Amino acid sequence: MNSERQTSPARRPMAVIAVFVVLALAIGFSVRQQARTADTPPSGEGAVMKTTQSTEILTKEAIFAGGCFWCIESAFELMPGVVEVISGYTGGSVANPTYEQVITGTTGHFEAVLVEYDPEQITYEDLLEQFWRSIDPTDAGGQFYDRGSQYSTAIFYLDEAQRELAETSKQALNESGVFEDPIVTQILPAEAFYPAEDYHQDYFRTCAVQYNAYNRASGRERYLEQTWDGEN
Repeated sequence: MNSERQTSPARRPMAVIAVFVVLALAIGFSVRQQARTADTPPSGEGAVMKTTQSTEILTKEAIFAGGCFWCIESAFELMPGVVEVISGYTGGSVANPTYEQVITGTTGHFEAVLVEYDPEQITYEDLLEQFWRSIDPTDAGGQFYDRGSQYSTAIFYLDEAQRELAETSKQALNESGVFEDPIVTQILPAEAFYPAEDYHQDYFRTCAVQYNAYNRASGRERYLEQTWDGEN
């Protein structure tokens, strides 16, 4: 009996420790289950949201040259239905031209923009209308104080449908009486389009002060206001 009394105190702490270990394991398992449940989206709703977010829309492209691509990019960027606008170079004889090469006027390139748009929200005709209202289509030598062939205006069609719409739009503008001089904007088949350097992209946003100063000083802003005042 005495020996049992001497050994029982030693066993009780071991029993207590065993209880705590079991409780700790049970709590740990419960926490992991709760964490796993929190990370798993509810059945149905999460799958629908994920599918919605990853849904791809079928977009189309259009290419326009309207002088300095900073200004043409800003004209299209804020239109509902336009997915992306990329400033770049097209129509020349040199592959992967740089800005420094293009501005010399010796490569044959136009400063241009590639417009990616959702045809369910905006039409090619809408883009043509915006283009005409963003340039001086009667100037064959450039745009405003940007002179040279690299700043000439053009519509680059990617298929026959775009060509026909562009021709119809140009003829309608010629007959509208908005301009006294004839429309000289060219309508040309699309060629390779080379994105411009990164610092040119979204310039009207990233360098808003410089862009606004340029837009005003070039005469574009005032010309467009005077030309289309009351035409909207």
